[in-house]
Amino acid sequence: MKKILLICFFSILFNLASVLPCNAIKIGLQTDAESAGVGTSVKGTIIDVHTNKTICDLEAMKGYEIKPYHNIMAIKYNGEYYKISSDNVVIKPLTTGFVSAKGKWYRGIIRIQNRNGKLTVINDISLEEYIRGVVPAEMPSGWAYEAHKAQAIAARSYALANLGKRAQYGYDLKDTPEDQAYNGASGETADTNAAVEETKGIVLTYDDKVISAYYSASAGGQTNTNSWGSSLPYLRSVPSFDDNVKKNGHGVGMSQHGANNLAKQGYNAYQILQYFYNDVKFARVNPQSYN
Repeated sequence: MKKILLICFFSILFNLASVLPCNAIKIGLQTDAESAGVGTSVKGTIIDVHTNKTICDLEAMKGYEIKPYHNIMAIKYNGEYYKISSDNVVIKPLTTGFVSAKGKWYRGIIRIQNRNGKLTVINDISLEEYIRGVVPAEMPSGWAYEAHKAQAIAARSYALANLGKRAQYGYDLKDTPEDQAYNGASGETADTNAAVEETKGIVLTYDDKVISAYYSASAGGQTNTNSWGSSLPYLRSVPSFDDNVKKNGHGVGMSQHGANNLAKQGYNAYQILQYFYNDVKFARVNPQSYN
């Protein structure tokens, strides 16, 4: 434990200037889908992206099915399909509320695109609202609060460092562990939301750049420095403090089980992250740039 004890909170540097501007992030919920079930928790609307005109209104708490139709789309309304004369639409609530897709509730808006006869469903959302849906999807909500804070900072850093990763599909990241697990508003809890709010805008940096803060469930006793064929200076091999847990995942960067064990021993989120990542600093992105 000596290595951890040497990590002091006062060594953390916060840069209050914007490190990297971040507007809404686009999360891919479905790709090459044959249909999409959608809805809104309050009265909503479907808007043609090309013309910015309303196509139709949606009733609150009612499910609708959208399918590709030639190079445009069709919507099932009261048992009948009606043509939507657009290949790119937005579904949004008319007042404060949620949108539905994949049987879950999401903040922000839903974009649906007909791409080569199949549907792509995207959640367009602010960064902080996205992180709210990531933390409880990636880490059990009953775990230690400081572990949740560490997870929020790592997830926020990964998201910013990988904007545009899936641009060929029309979005930034997938909603699966291929990027980061994400369950939208349906997965949120009061505790994990508080962890996100307390760390709002905080990211990990190395050499003044936001890092891809890789993490996995457990490293089986020792973290791995190999990041898929390349060596990154902020990754190092350290005891992962998850020896009682079988390795689960790539083992690169932060061990989530290790983070929780360290948090239960009294270490805060910043100490945990400085332990798992090498020579990193903390910065806060400008809140006005991503809300």
